Amino acid sequence: MQLKSGIVFLMMLDKPFHVEPRNIVEDDPQERVSVEAAILNSRLHYYSRLMGSSDRLLSPPNHVIPPPEEIYIYSPLGIAFKVTGNDQSSKNPSIITIFAIWNTMMGTSILSMPWGIKQAGFTLGILILILIGLLMLYCCYIVLKSPKAIPNVDTSDWEFPDVCRHYFGRFGQWSSLIFSMVSLIGAMVVYWVLMSNFLFNTGQFIYNYAHNVNTSDSAFGTNGSDKVICPYPNTDPEGNCTISTRYLVNNGNDASDFHHFWSKTSTIPFYLITLLLPLLCFRSASFFARFTFLGTISVVYLIVLVTFKAVRLGFHLEFHWFDSTQIYVPEFRVLFPQLTGVLTLAFFIHNCIITLMKNNRDQKNNVRDLSVAYLLVGLTYLYVGVLIFASFPSPPLSKDCIEPNFLDNFPSNDVLVFVARTLLLFQMITVYPLLGYLVRVQVMGQIFGNHYPSFLHVLALNILIVGAGVLVARFYPNIGSIIRFSGATCSLALVFVFPALVHMISLRRQGALRWPSALFHSFLILLGAANLLAQFFM
Repeated sequence: MQLKSGIVFLMMLDKPFHVEPRNIVEDDPQERVSVEAAILNSRLHYYSRLMGSSDRLLSPPNHVIPPPEEIYIYSPLGIAFKVTGNDQSSKNPSIITIFAIWNTMMGTSILSMPWGIKQAGFTLGILILILIGLLMLYCCYIVLKSPKAIPNVDTSDWEFPDVCRHYFGRFGQWSSLIFSMVSLIGAMVVYWVLMSNFLFNTGQFIYNYAHNVNTSDSAFGTNGSDKVICPYPNTDPEGNCTISTRYLVNNGNDASDFHHFWSKTSTIPFYLITLLLPLLCFRSASFFARFTFLGTISVVYLIVLVTFKAVRLGFHLEFHWFDSTQIYVPEFRVLFPQLTGVLTLAFFIHNCIITLMKNNRDQKNNVRDLSVAYLLVGLTYLYVGVLIFASFPSPPLSKDCIEPNFLDNFPSNDVLVFVARTLLLFQMITVYPLLGYLVRVQVMGQIFGNHYPSFLHVLALNILIVGAGVLVARFYPNIGSIIRFSGATCSLALVFVFPALVHMISLRRQGALRWPSALFHSFLILLGAANLLAQFFM
């Protein structure tokens, strides 16, 4: 998960309530509220949970609701946002909603799209990307309309976990929490692997530049100014490749000493602990939320970089429908479930789509705007995946050399790629604490009823999360496999099983469930289970 801008999700969870002017500590666009205001918010939450959300006995009466100019929205981040004007004026137009969804879904999966298409085959990969995108869109549509299908209950502030709790009780609530944690922690592990990768290559670039080290001849790859490398050339399926991995051999004692302390898997993952573990222990994540714009900048730069590289390298395609060669992969491969696993995370936004759509100005356009957003996301993934795969220089390199992180196919001294890695590194350093904050809020809130029970509790949780990232970055730094496993796992529950069951139960209670619908949605459940099961055999 890549961060799916989950911070937006949490910041919209709490209902608006009045904060007296004396409780606004700072007078800025994001005004920090005092402890008294935070206590008031907690007290309101306590009373709101004493009875079901359909019982309005404990709701504040209308006469105590302040005028719009005095209303603030308190968020779990410890800040209060002033509501200006009426509700309609604070809503977003369709174009803003569409790009908010696009920005939310754009995550680390984009780096693995060329690899996923290579694993499935060029033709089959394109077909699967379109098909999975349509299925994920339909399931997201079910999630979006699920609260409105519940009669006689006020679901205006519900999220999909609330819907699951309504239909399945505590089991549904805890199941949705656990699978949400899988997606979040999986994203944090992927981030740790990528940060180790980007920090290593950034340091390598600086070292080579400072010491005038020329690495153009030390890696197996193409010649020329737009060099493309094959980090692991022995992956040739025919086993005919005799090129050794001499790019790992250092030239000179200084380089050997440098690489002894600057290793992508042996040292860098541990260096990151000193920076990121303290950041995870911050009580508030509001500071890091200010840097989420880096995600959009990074994606736009990646698209520009991919376009530039494709123009310079040209297209290198040759179609072999079922038989592989030393250079090209077949158009249809049995490894296609690896792509489906990646795509189920790449198109995953189901746990926060209701919140995002609540801010849409014209609610009747929700389905249209959601469809347009998915179309843009699919086109972005297709654009990056197809261009990198098609322009990968084969010959001389084999298409099987495309890495799970396609930036690894460019040398560390490539200036344009260095800029991309640096942008992504800073983005992930600011986003990683936000992911940790989301995990802490959901886990600690459910177990202890407090987002920050004590420093030791938070430190213990953060050590477990960081330890998982370090272990994977040290022993299995394959982001493609991590993404596909976490995507297939969380999508099984939150994309296929729960939405399909909720839809069928809702139709059955209305007396509108028919056999074709029951069979189709049962097939969706089986498809999600098969997707997860297939990951263990790839």
